[in-house]
Amino acid sequence: MGNRIAIVADRVGWEERRLIAAAPDHGLHIEWVNDESLCLGDPHAASLADHDAVMIRSRSYTRGGLLAIQAQASGLRTLNSAEAIQACENKLTLRTVLQRADVPVTDFRLVLSRRDFEKALRELEPPVVLKPVFGGMGKRVTLVRHGDTAQSVYDYVEDLGHGFEQACLVEPFLDGGTSVRCFVVGGELVAAAEFAGAGGDWRSNAALGNRNRALDHDPELTKIVDNVVAALGEGIYGIDLFRTPDGYVVNEVNHAPAFRTITDATGADIPTAVIRYLQEILA
Repeated sequence: MGNRIAIVADRVGWEERRLIAAAPDHGLHIEWVNDESLCLGDPHAASLADHDAVMIRSRSYTRGGLLAIQAQASGLRTLNSAEAIQACENKLTLRTVLQRADVPVTDFRLVLSRRDFEKALRELEPPVVLKPVFGGMGKRVTLVRHGDTAQSVYDYVEDLGHGFEQACLVEPFLDGGTSVRCFVVGGELVAAAEFAGAGGDWRSNAALGNRNRALDHDPELTKIVDNVVAALGEGIYGIDLFRTPDGYVVNEVNHAPAFRTITDATGADIPTAVIRYLQEILA
């Protein structure tokens, strides 16, 4: 049946169904493997032994990186690489990797305590965005507009967070109301779209179903995408950027990006692009 690829994830969503359905037309077989039932550790683990490659698409921002380490150690071609997934899962690690590669990133302060938080507010000044180091899809990202509410907001981090959940970043609020999502396959920019907040939600996250429009692949955007790929290695990425008066800055890079919304905005055939990349690396 040709090369067998496992999509390792906690569920089969719209994107996974499209990839599974498109694979046979290109001589591949893609199937879902539940990321909760792999029990990896044995280099010859039976749960992945019959596959030529694995695509890590776990929604968990800790599980994916751990599974990638073991799959890669077993000699399986892993997308993305364990190193890239771990960098994307941790917003602090990602910013550090990109800064070292001279990729412009959103200004930030690491907050591990209330003292850190108070100092960050003095250095950046509200409005600021408070976000967890680990997490995605816009979850637990909070806009702090005024200093007089900041301490109450941090009470929730301090009292309800546990362990790594209390690790946060404080960033300036870039009040443009929009963000840019670039979908990358291998080293190629396949699609780019601009997302704007919907209704009363200030977050311009593609996962939230916001307004969108296709963007041209201008040279500045392409250069940043090329530099991100050079820093993380080729793979499948959703790169989120903000446009500022000084140019684009990278906000986040998603290692298991959704693509339904950007497909609607641009008409790009992302499943075919992904499958052709799989063919290329398995050749």
